[in-house]
Amino acid sequence: MSINKKTTIVSAVLVSSVLLSGCGLFGPGGKEKIDPPQTVSYTEDEKSVNEESTETETTGQEEAEVTDTVQTELYLVSKDGLVVPQTLALPKTESVAKQALEYLVKDGPVTGMLPNDFEAVLPADTTLSVDIKDKVAMVNFSKEFKDYQAEEEMRILQSVTWTLTQFDSVDKVKFQMNGHDLKEMPVKGSPIGEGYSRANGINLDTTDVVDILNTKPVTVYYIGGNEDDYYYVPVTKRVSNKESNNLQAAVNELVKGPSYDTNLDSDFLADVRLLEDPKVDENGKVTLNFNEAIYSSSSEEKIISKHLLNALVLSLTEQKGIESVAITVVGKAELVDETGRNLSEPVTRPEKVNTGSF
Repeated sequence: MSINKKTTIVSAVLVSSVLLSGCGLFGPGGKEKIDPPQTVSYTEDEKSVNEESTETETTGQEEAEVTDTVQTELYLVSKDGLVVPQTLALPKTESVAKQALEYLVKDGPVTGMLPNDFEAVLPADTTLSVDIKDKVAMVNFSKEFKDYQAEEEMRILQSVTWTLTQFDSVDKVKFQMNGHDLKEMPVKGSPIGEGYSRANGINLDTTDVVDILNTKPVTVYYIGGNEDDYYYVPVTKRVSNKESNNLQAAVNELVKGPSYDTNLDSDFLADVRLLEDPKVDENGKVTLNFNEAIYSSSSEEKIISKHLLNALVLSLTEQKGIESVAITVVGKAELVDETGRNLSEPVTRPEKVNTGSF
């Protein structure tokens, strides 16, 4: 069911933060740099937020907030048991990867910062170290790491992996406990093998999948939360190996929508269709040509829902090589969002997902 059909949304999390004129949904895209050690958030051109702040007038208090904290995605667990990125301002440190994981520990430093209805994932009192080499993060946990319930195991595995792979220096995560390599998780035995990456998925949804061996994963973003407190949730679906175009497959899953038992939602109407195959240029820009069902159902004007656009851009830029998304409707690019902002320029992925106050 479309969110716009249920209510008019004025969400501080998803609406007020969206920038759409070629510079991204919430700002410049890309992973965060931690090699060399990072103390501030970086843009795609490797210019720091702190450096940029000197170009604009700020108060002393605002400058202190920029230099003393770094915006970091923590993959926390929602009340529905889903692993969801939440961007929090963490204290400046040289060990940003280690710090990010320390803020995933229950009853740890994240406790007073947790958004409503979210909780940390790692067992209380867990300590850890992180060693990054050749884009592989080796995480060594203390013995407390095994003190979790079986139903928490996949959430922990996914949370640690997706939190670390937000950084440019990390593509894969290996796990240790007390210095010993873990090839499987310690409670339920979920396989880790030689490491875990985003390719293994998150919030896995195998609904209606009969033969999983003849499918492949595709991760798309749906909407979670409720009025005035919406956020994006990555979900890994399984699609047929016969689907040769992963971009088309992602669009199809967005239109299909989330499973009914997830409490997630989508702003795509059921009759939204691509009129031709997605086109990708040498710069990683994908152009999508939709039918007119892509327009917001709540308006007679030719307006694209922000929530639909955001989910689309997040989903497609999750795929390798895709840097930005351009939309046309029946071949025309004269589109606007709900605020009247022109969408003639391609939209890039946000640097951070789910930012704002809760």
